[in-house]
Amino acid sequence: MPNSCTIIVLGDVVGRPGRNALRKQLPALRERHGAAFVLANGENAAAGSGITPDIVADLLDAGIDCLTSGDHIYRRKEILTIINKEPRLLRPLNWSRDAAGTGTGLYKGEDGVAVGVVNLIGRVFLNPADCPFRAADEAIEALKAQGARLVLVDFHAEATSEKIAMGWHLDGRVTAVLGTHTHVQTADERILPGGTAYITDLGMCGPHDSVIGREKHAVVTNFITRMPQQFNVAHGDVQLNGVVITADPQSGKATAIERFRVSETA
Repeated sequence: MPNSCTIIVLGDVVGRPGRNALRKQLPALRERHGAAFVLANGENAAAGSGITPDIVADLLDAGIDCLTSGDHIYRRKEILTIINKEPRLLRPLNWSRDAAGTGTGLYKGEDGVAVGVVNLIGRVFLNPADCPFRAADEAIEALKAQGARLVLVDFHAEATSEKIAMGWHLDGRVTAVLGTHTHVQTADERILPGGTAYITDLGMCGPHDSVIGREKHAVVTNFITRMPQQFNVAHGDVQLNGVVITADPQSGKATAIERFRVSETA
């Protein structure tokens, strides 16, 4: 077993611009950091809302080892044809047990280290869901019992307070707690006292000359007039946002977290 393991975690992939940038930049990014595992949230990959089977295949082929999601995972009904068959695509664990798909996965990184992933959704300002804190407790114990050396938690939530609370709740028990959903990268990455890497939001892989990925004129017009608008995916200033985490697979603790913003033209 290696002495350390490097992991790349990417923010929400938004539309075709985000997918194209990821396919273009991820191989070099992965090689530069020697990453053994790549995690990304894909729930906005299909025209900004939802994901399709073809896009899942494309993102996995681009070098992503696991795709997490959130409140838009079922927006494209065709995803139901694969979500019970593709173990590398997760949906929020703390939804109904009868919901299609699964909320946890156990994978092997390129270095052979077993990596567990937990996908959770918040309850503040979002639709009702079961308690993400209790769901996390059960999932982490189960993954460790199955042999997971490192455990990554994607907490797809709106409220910063709820995300920070999850970080403290899981500190010392998981390798990383990583916030997604708001598409705006936060500058609070750190290693918590117990050895858990934390960031409130990873940001997004998509167009930043926008309002969280959508054409800004339509969004501004909607705010001013309150009239319905078509929120198309924007195209300018495409970036990959995320973090690089270094972890000790013996202890399962993170030793470093570095935030990055990579331009599509870099």
